Amino acid sequence: MGVTLSGVKTEAAFEFDRYCCDTIKENKRAKHPLVGGWSLHEADVRFADFKQYEDQLDLISGGPPCQPFSLGGKHRAFRDSRDLWSEAVRATREARPKAFLFENVKGLTREAFSNYYEYIYLQLTYPELHRRSDESWSDHLSRLEKHHTSRRAQRGLSYRVVRRVLNAAKYGVPQKRERVFFIGFRSDLDLEFSFPDETHSLDALIWDQVISGDYWERHRVPKRERIVSERVRQRGERLSDKPSLLPWLTTRDAIADLPRPTLKGSDDVLNHRLQPGARSYPGHTGSALDEAAKTLKAGVHGVPGGENMIALPSGEVRYLTVRESARLQTFPDDFIFHGSWTETMRQLGNAVPVRLSECVSRAIVTQLEAVELR
Repeated sequence: MGVTLSGVKTEAAFEFDRYCCDTIKENKRAKHPLVGGWSLHEADVRFADFKQYEDQLDLISGGPPCQPFSLGGKHRAFRDSRDLWSEAVRATREARPKAFLFENVKGLTREAFSNYYEYIYLQLTYPELHRRSDESWSDHLSRLEKHHTSRRAQRGLSYRVVRRVLNAAKYGVPQKRERVFFIGFRSDLDLEFSFPDETHSLDALIWDQVISGDYWERHRVPKRERIVSERVRQRGERLSDKPSLLPWLTTRDAIADLPRPTLKGSDDVLNHRLQPGARSYPGHTGSALDEAAKTLKAGVHGVPGGENMIALPSGEVRYLTVRESARLQTFPDDFIFHGSWTETMRQLGNAVPVRLSECVSRAIVTQLEAVELR
């Protein structure tokens, strides 16, 4: 959806999960402008034929399943059957797009996965050097390293690849969510690229809360209810100049205009029904109202009992509604989610914030447009 917002037309979308497909199809029926024109393929990407798109695509984007590398998962990495990075490489090799955009969880960058992280990078750089049937991934990595340091690296299909961990909160998303992005441009295009500059800062939020008070005035919060931690207060008092970037957005920024949820739900707001049973326990305390939200999670066995909650200044905790969670992931309010609360929260917990995706995609589009103008 972020790529669509950046001005790219989606020729085909591949999705295996039936609940995600139901959500997309429901919004297609509603003619939602961000998905209405998609050609949806409800299929296992391992059986997709990408050769039909050879030399026809500006961009391939996607997110191989993150559970093999997620901090909340089982950490099986390349031993996990859901590790589909090889399919991202195959799609690139067969379609030969001008550029690609792939993302995953920050956990992929951990020291324990460092060799595999490098392996992904080199596969995406040289997608034609695919793994042989009798070759282990570590042997394939060695072959890729030798190719990378040889004169042969200038031949055949190759991409100039950059990778970086981005925090969504630094790009106007009301959630502290870190993802690693791999972006590549086909080498023959001879393009230069850098990730977009950050637009929002935590210090700017702290300035507005501790120094100027503008944050509280904007939300009309009485002085007795203006609560910040001692850590935040001390950091604010060390600030000598107002930061130049915009302030991080908070949970309150995201949901303040929504009605208080009820068990019945809302006639005016889609997917805004109270889910009972929230409780706090060590390590699961919910997101503070006046901070950027904690990372929304999907969970290994459904949504964990204490996560995806909001912690109100009164001390009350409750689950975030689907619509509130969608706001934290910067989905538009007219986008409908299909399925039970648990299943829908799984979709949201696995998603990339739309605004972050749009920001990165626009930077890619800018470079591709420069090629067209040559």
